[in-house]
Amino acid sequence: MLYRIITIVGGLVFVVALFALIWFFCKKFLEHHGVTDQVKDRATVLATWTFAGISVGLVFAVVGAFVLGPWAFYRTLRGHGVELSDAAAVWWGLGIVLASLGITAIGFFGFLTVVGAY
Repeated sequence: MLYRIITIVGGLVFVVALFALIWFFCKKFLEHHGVTDQVKDRATVLATWTFAGISVGLVFAVVGAFVLGPWAFYRTLRGHGVELSDAAAVWWGLGIVLASLGITAIGFFGFLTVVGAY
């Protein structure tokens, strides 16, 4: 029973880590493209919608996270006035989703191995 509780708490920590990674990558993306006004707030909005897209995509089908996440990134980015083509925005969104999910998945599977659940 203790391992189940540890696994659930660890899973929640990794959900928070996933959002933090998405936020960090969104902030770096905005800074890279010359956004200087309210970068943290804009990164929070961008990360929130991207995280929501990933979450909904993971619920319906794992592959959906790689469709809905970049789409949510693209749609939210259009409201920030960043000068970037539509295709580039989708590719940046896919890169952020892949990097964030990849880092989180590696960490979570390592955590499951350490606690003996995987």
